[in-house]
Amino acid sequence: MPLTLPAEPTAPRPTLLAAALVGLASLACTVSLGGPEPPGPPIAVSTVEAGQVLEAWESALSVDALAGEITLLFTEQQVTSFLAARLAADEDPVLRDPQVYLREGKLNVYGIADQGPFVARVLLAVAPRLSADGALAFDITSADFGPLPAPGALRESLSAILTEAFTGTLGPLATGLRISSFAIADGQIAIVASLR
Repeated sequence: MPLTLPAEPTAPRPTLLAAALVGLASLACTVSLGGPEPPGPPIAVSTVEAGQVLEAWESALSVDALAGEITLLFTEQQVTSFLAARLAADEDPVLRDPQVYLREGKLNVYGIADQGPFVARVLLAVAPRLSADGALAFDITSADFGPLPAPGALRESLSAILTEAFTGTLGPLATGLRISSFAIADGQIAIVASLR
């Protein structure tokens, strides 16, 4: 009787399904691109501080305040908290974990941004602009998104959110207040307004 050797085991061959699963898994991964470091220490986010931004505008509308000129002061923590709360309300926020630093006449907004499968730390320089009719708006003057350019949607969305924080539904355009000046320094923004 002839001896038969057992068949050599064959190496498993990848199937089309396995290849598809590997491809899908690679798409689900995100690639961290690094990016700039924050320009200061972390700022704590607080729902109480976020609410104080809106409360400040409401107080400005009180009968006593409308008698003359008012000054509103907002801190880095208040602005950071307001921005964080506003971004958290979006289903797909353009920026996560925002931090707003108020220094030397400008706002620096730091956070984490996603662009497709890429995740990067981003630092935006935001300049306030006062129009002739007393409206305050915010323009992003530069954006450091690591090795990639900052998406246009990120610039537009953050400009709109910051403008809303200071001149939105409770701000001067809706309330009849006219902003005459503002200043940003030492972790605060001061806005001086009067009745139109």
